[in-house]
Amino acid sequence: MNAQPHDIAAVESLLAFWRDAGVDACYGDAPVDHTHVAPPPAVKAVQRATASVVMPLAGVNADDALAEARRLAAGAATLQDLAAAVAAFEGCPLRGMGATQSVFGRGNPNASILIIGEGPGGDEDRAGQPFVGKAGQLLDRMLAAAGLTDKVFITNTVFWRPPGNRTPSPQEQAVCAPFVERAFALLKPRAVLLLGAASAKSVLGAEEGIMKLRGNWKEWRLLEGALSAPVMPTLHPAFLLRQPQAKRQVWADLLSLAVRLETDSVEEQG
Repeated sequence: MNAQPHDIAAVESLLAFWRDAGVDACYGDAPVDHTHVAPPPAVKAVQRATASVVMPLAGVNADDALAEARRLAAGAATLQDLAAAVAAFEGCPLRGMGATQSVFGRGNPNASILIIGEGPGGDEDRAGQPFVGKAGQLLDRMLAAAGLTDKVFITNTVFWRPPGNRTPSPQEQAVCAPFVERAFALLKPRAVLLLGAASAKSVLGAEEGIMKLRGNWKEWRLLEGALSAPVMPTLHPAFLLRQPQAKRQVWADLLSLAVRLETDSVEEQG
């Protein structure tokens, strides 16, 4: 029986939906998890070897490093000044663990949204900007689809690449926190988007996993001063590259963020 035009259109629409959802293979004789991407053996070996690599810089006291970070951050009057302060800071252990340069931020210096990821990877270490690799390109596409491209400034909880692209330690995040907080104070965003568990735990001090945190509005309030902003934790785009079916959850979070900004704007004008 010949397919009708409306049947063909329906099939094409369904295939387009599957493509956008990340489906790239048909069913076979046996079930296959196409969302799992196994790293090469060499990558696994590097990850195992570097997973516990956390060391202080020689001759640097943690309390002294934190005090120096606070001093440098407080002296920054603009985000450009803050980027220079980060580059001059020598108290983060990650500086001596293979990173080639500091990676501070990119985006609109007058943005209404501050996006905070976990830490730079290899692509970011080479470029000197956060989220420029595959995960960053996916993030940019999703922000563009939500109409948020020109409304964001993007940074991380740490500004040097952790060895083996491991998750930054709480100690490494803590010594960089004054710079993150100063970015928040300078930008005065109307909302904050946290990407990934490490970012959410560092900024919010949360104990829950990211699956429980995501999609729920929180508040970030600086200990000093009255500055605060609503915060939306969501999944890291690197996770979406491995689990593309989770894109719909992040998309829902981005839409919630966009709606909140629009609602706040209408209320301010009213």
